[in-house]
Amino acid sequence: MNENPKGKNTNDLAAKPNKLIDLISYQEGSIVSREIISEKTGTVTIFAFDEGQGLSEHKAPFDALVFCLDGEVEVTISGTPIRLEEGEMVIMPAHEPHSLKALKKFKMILIMIRT
Repeated sequence: MNENPKGKNTNDLAAKPNKLIDLISYQEGSIVSREIISEKTGTVTIFAFDEGQGLSEHKAPFDALVFCLDGEVEVTISGTPIRLEEGEMVIMPAHEPHSLKALKKFKMILIMIRT
């Protein structure tokens, strides 16, 4: 699922402009992820989901921000479905069950702050 090995900040992206949507490619029938920042204090990860792909319901111990870069996704938080399109975001509260399903191919950035 990862395009990059796990590790610290991605050096090839540092100190220069980058277009988020171009940092990851769709893969047929799959979910692809690329960690951009990985620190004890939090992570920034970009994802590409093929249509129909998703993440099953789970909980996280920290708030997480999902920003839809492209396409369309249904994020369900505590049983309530929320539809996101390009340019929209939602915060998934800590300890609340949530899941994601690609209604169309979609790319997102996930920001998790561990505090």
